[in-house]
Amino acid sequence: CERCQCHSEDKNTAILYTLLSQNMHPARARQRCLCHQRRTVRLCTPHVTCQAASAVLVKTISFVKNLPSFHQLPWEDQTLLLDSCWVPLFLLGLVQEMVTFEVMEMPAPSMLEKILLNGHSKGQEPERTQPTLAAVQRLQCCLNSFWGLDLRPKEYAYLKGAILFNPDIPGLRASLHIKSLQREAQRALQDLLQPLHPEDQGRFARILLITSTLKSIPPALITDLFFRPVIGDADILELMREMLYEGPEQPQA
Repeated sequence: CERCQCHSEDKNTAILYTLLSQNMHPARARQRCLCHQRRTVRLCTPHVTCQAASAVLVKTISFVKNLPSFHQLPWEDQTLLLDSCWVPLFLLGLVQEMVTFEVMEMPAPSMLEKILLNGHSKGQEPERTQPTLAAVQRLQCCLNSFWGLDLRPKEYAYLKGAILFNPDIPGLRASLHIKSLQREAQRALQDLLQPLHPEDQGRFARILLITSTLKSIPPALITDLFFRPVIGDADILELMREMLYEGPEQPQA
């Protein structure tokens, strides 16, 4: 960020001078970087939001679990599809369940805190990453775009099928069959839209276009924002696999 005030200061300033400057100019010490990429945020109501997000994730896994065509695929393909598609499926669930959330800016540690904690950080767990304000705002824009579509339950169902059965994921064994499943879901969605919205001929293309924005949301953002406060350092993918197969054992291919 070229206009960020952080880059206008001398990077080689002595630490002692920085500490003394903060004591002499407390208002300047509280000044935060104006660059959105550097602002870290957290949920305003993590208990409420994380509980709602967990319920959406359970419903998302239940949707996948109740698809016979999904369980007929090789187990390796099931794992690849789930790992690659769970984020857009989960985000569609947030839209469908009308889950809204607000974030607040994280307080930045002072230079003195960084110095004192740095000497005691060895041997301790690394500090968890926090979502940035810019990333959360981008996520909220994607959700708002979907709310503007006002989809019906069947539209959600067919769209989730089109997202789940993605034949472009590398390493799939049954990519041709998965491609046919995706086309079937897209065709069902298109056939549904014609009688529901006969005056809106471009609705199908618009839905697919907005859906592509969900795929650009990184899984780390969703995990850190909605699930890290609940699961800690646990692997979200392993938890979803256990939910899908009702246990840690791997099913037969």
